[in-house]
Amino acid sequence: MDRASENEQIRLVIEKVLQGDVNAFSYLVEKYKKLVAHIVFRMIYNQGDREDICQDVFLKIYQNLSQFRADSKLSTWIGKISYNCCINYINRKKTVVMNQSSQDWEEIASENPDPVWHTEQDDRVNKIRAEIDQLPVQSRAILTLYHLEDMSYREIAEVMNLPEGTVKSYLYRARQHLKEELSHKYQNQDL
Repeated sequence: MDRASENEQIRLVIEKVLQGDVNAFSYLVEKYKKLVAHIVFRMIYNQGDREDICQDVFLKIYQNLSQFRADSKLSTWIGKISYNCCINYINRKKTVVMNQSSQDWEEIASENPDPVWHTEQDDRVNKIRAEIDQLPVQSRAILTLYHLEDMSYREIAEVMNLPEGTVKSYLYRARQHLKEELSHKYQNQDL
């Protein structure tokens, strides 16, 4: 489906939701639940809190859908709501944040039956996670949005309410920090 027809389809779904069509909202939840989960699961440590925040995100989407303006993509708007809900939670709870969803890893791992491969990959992922966990919240969020959600710098800037240049800078610094830390700690190992 090309971008124009996808945008038109989303616009029609939004109209249906605003008219009270519950099935249309279910479609939006299904379409954007992975985006919301990527953001929330990388910013929030507690599993129970993650689920609550995801529900809160979709509640806010439903309550504020009439305020969505098509000057940006719906995914960007939803990403911004997700990010803001996480930041609000972190500010309220002052909690530790985390980077990687184990569910994503389980999906990838289930495709390869070799136990040696699993052990090596688990070790590699755990090392990378540990380093990513040391990054500031904004850097983790930017890495997630850029690498897992394939958002552009402009879209990430909208989601996080940052200048585009700052997004580029944070992403560059986060990558450099990871590279340096991983190469320093694991010099003789293949990551």
